Amino acid sequence: MAMPLPGTRGARLAHAWRAVAGGAWSRGVLAVAIVLVAAAAAAADTLTVTFRTPDGRTVSAVLHEAAARPAPAVVLVPMLGRTKDDWQEPAERLAGAGISALAIDLPALAAPASAAALTAWHRDVIAAVAWLSGRGDVRAAAIGVAGASLGANLAAVAAAADPRVRALALVSPSLDYRGVRIEAALREYGARPAFLAASRRDPYAARSVRQLAEDPPGLREVYWAEAAAHGSALLARDPEAVQRLVEWFQRTLG
Repeated sequence: MAMPLPGTRGARLAHAWRAVAGGAWSRGVLAVAIVLVAAAAAAADTLTVTFRTPDGRTVSAVLHEAAARPAPAVVLVPMLGRTKDDWQEPAERLAGAGISALAIDLPALAAPASAAALTAWHRDVIAAVAWLSGRGDVRAAAIGVAGASLGANLAAVAAAADPRVRALALVSPSLDYRGVRIEAALREYGARPAFLAASRRDPYAARSVRQLAEDPPGLREVYWAEAAAHGSALLARDPEAVQRLVEWFQRTLG
């Protein structure tokens, strides 16, 4: 199921044309207005969507669509206690770069009692990958996953289990997040490429990235941020980290 959000491409285009048609324009101003209309036409659509996991739960998500489709696509997984809204700016940047982005919510804002139940949340990520791969406007052979903090660990576990995931980006991953372990998952992920980002001032995430980048079976690119931040907060405080993430998926999925 999908519903357009306010400010989608059609709404922006109609608004821009009304502005052009309703104004008294000089030649120069009219030329600028036409450029703005063209930009509105090229802008990405944003849709609220839902889909089901194999066990019947409903996942809520926002899809930021690239203008030119079919396009590569990336699933974006939030931190524990946060929502898909944390990924809005990176998702818009990805869509502007020609990569559709699907930001999902986790099953709950608080972790379940057992490590096994928390690890099982990776099934939502796999369901998101499956939903994208079934869309005609997505290149099924060019799907990636990015996650922040717990979302990074869940992304790695999901990617290890799903060969449709062609590239990963892990922001502030942990070797062990409340029993969701990442080392074995990345070994199983194998030679597929992974981007690892952490703040130098985030000790456990930094140690995790260093260890995960040692002697990898495939391409592992590391980005070190100086901002004292973790997970999606790191992306909010370090524009370079977002740019590097976008460029990573352009290279590995484009």
